[in-house]
Amino acid sequence: MFLVSIEMMSSCFKLLGKDTAADILEVTTNPFIGLFIGLLMTAIIQSSSTSTSLMVTAVASGSLSVVHAIPMILGANIGTTLTSTIISLGYITRKREFRKAIAAGTLHDFFNILVTIIVFPLEFYYGLLSGSAQWIVDTISIGKGTGNGGGFSFRLWDLIPIGDWLSQTSIPPIIPLIISFGLLILSIKYLSRFLSAVLIGESRGRMKTYLFGSRGRSFLWGTLITAGVQSSSITSSLIVPFVATNKVSLKKAFPFLMGANIGTTITAFIAASFRSEAAISLAIAHLLFNLVGVVIFFLPYLREVPVYLANQFGLIAHKFRLAVFLYIMLTFFVLPFSLIKLHEAQNLSESSQEEVLWEERQKAASPFAGR
Repeated sequence: MFLVSIEMMSSCFKLLGKDTAADILEVTTNPFIGLFIGLLMTAIIQSSSTSTSLMVTAVASGSLSVVHAIPMILGANIGTTLTSTIISLGYITRKREFRKAIAAGTLHDFFNILVTIIVFPLEFYYGLLSGSAQWIVDTISIGKGTGNGGGFSFRLWDLIPIGDWLSQTSIPPIIPLIISFGLLILSIKYLSRFLSAVLIGESRGRMKTYLFGSRGRSFLWGTLITAGVQSSSITSSLIVPFVATNKVSLKKAFPFLMGANIGTTITAFIAASFRSEAAISLAIAHLLFNLVGVVIFFLPYLREVPVYLANQFGLIAHKFRLAVFLYIMLTFFVLPFSLIKLHEAQNLSESSQEEVLWEERQKAASPFAGR
């Protein structure tokens, strides 16, 4: 179902035509707006796997460039942390556990926000992620097949002729696009549930010993479990009850979250596999972003920063519980939505001014203008 939904979505993007692609590119030209679009979209659908798969598919179809998609990927990394924060609210009636639950729930938030603050300017000014990803793609010659036409010599998607079927029907492309989006959400949701039951099952009671024994082990298990269940939301939410009940310290849980960030990139690679160099490049950029975060915050003193911020916010939330709701609404919804709408209003204002100037020039150029 996942593969079918990806192929259907890619075909629909192509059938929507150049005008739709131009509209998407116009909106995401501003990297700051792209960042907040990724954040808002992921916060709403509660799945970074879905949003990153959607972005990879848009890039593969040519509707979105890698450079414009990267800020959206960064935003998706922040948006996905909402789940663990919401789960921590389940402890709001337990005063002793609430502070640590909120700290555990927002630790992932602060980590991804800090990494974005560091990496986003480097990508914006120097193309750190996009340039590095393209260099890796060029170096290992991904997508340069052996045939005369270039590209991949074999594609799994050729066995699923959805694109041919859609191009021959009179159905508006927007309808199968909506259907494919629904299938994508369902496939990731049920795949996550199934793999979560297989990989985790009834072993929750033994997790403390296996998962958080050392930093390296914690990081490795965070990576493997997230890659298996294809949901960083599930793995980041796992640590909330452990930390809230004093079974695991926040410091020991942090490497597990860093591993979850690496593991969640597997979905983008699956969605990008055998599609195009651009799609593979975006998936690699996603991985590089998370690797940079791990390298930076695995350093002795720097790894204390996200933990400190999460603990401090836990103290604030313990005294003022309304602060948690304000944080969620402002960070994940009000701020990104307001900035996106402000950008749209600014674009409309600029376009209307250009129209007025164009009309004035036309009048001035008219031979009857002075009569």
